[in-house]
Amino acid sequence: MNRIYLLSIIVSLFIVSCTPSETTQQDTAEQATEIQNQAEITTSDLYETKVVNGELPSPLMEMSGNIGSEAITVGYGSPSVKERAVWGELVPYNQVWRTGANGATTFETAVDLKVQGETLVAGKYGLFTIPSESGEWIVIFNSIWEQWGAYEYDDSKDVLRVNTTPIELEASVERLEFVMEDNNLVLRWEKLALPIQVEL
Repeated sequence: MNRIYLLSIIVSLFIVSCTPSETTQQDTAEQATEIQNQAEITTSDLYETKVVNGELPSPLMEMSGNIGSEAITVGYGSPSVKERAVWGELVPYNQVWRTGANGATTFETAVDLKVQGETLVAGKYGLFTIPSESGEWIVIFNSIWEQWGAYEYDDSKDVLRVNTTPIELEASVERLEFVMEDNNLVLRWEKLALPIQVEL
């Protein structure tokens, strides 16, 4: 009898320990609400950033920006610096980079644009870059936008390649982001900004 009583106490304690407390449930609910509240963030009059999937280690983001009266959309995985050496190590120089994390970064426009003075016809593209330790970077618009990283990147599918020069930032940007500044689409991460001129 004592054994049965003791066993029932142990089982009861186990059930209690495995049942989420009100505090845990409240914390989970608060986290879900926070993610929902962050699902759409208006960052500027020129662009808006949405969190498409915040559960990934490098959240999937979508930036919609205005070029005059027209819109462009950039979809990208947003990795954090996390005290790592980024340029030349995490992101090697002189190699094609997905320009973000996870799947290839995408660029979409419904109208023809001038990118660094060169014509980019309306469409959706994979946006790749080739970082350089000094001087200009190569920015690539590839017709195959739906691919994982740059592992199957095919330069024969490039629609446009242009050059642009990165700028050193004073303050570090922890999480990779794309923003609009005047007529520039700007990649910002760590202490680097890469402006890409985009005009109608």
